[in-house]
Amino acid sequence: MISPGDDPILARRLRMERLARTGSRLGYTFLLAAMVAFVVGAARGFTPGVVTIVVGALAAGSIVLLPAIVVGFGVRAADREDRGEPSGH
Repeated sequence: MISPGDDPILARRLRMERLARTGSRLGYTFLLAAMVAFVVGAARGFTPGVVTIVVGALAAGSIVLLPAIVVGFGVRAADREDRGEPSGH
């Protein structure tokens, strides 16, 4: 088997996979923060600060998650194709 150190394509794919995984974790953390802030706002009242946190966290989570999800799907599709499995299309 070829190691990522020997093949620049596999090395780049591994970097992209790590980036996608980190982006997913960060994006979902932003969404969790938005949900927690929303619950706090619903319980204690929606002050301008709480609303700003909810909207900002939702926006940041969406901006970070979109490319992370797309890159993650691309990496998994490339891995499937390298193994000779059907592409699913």
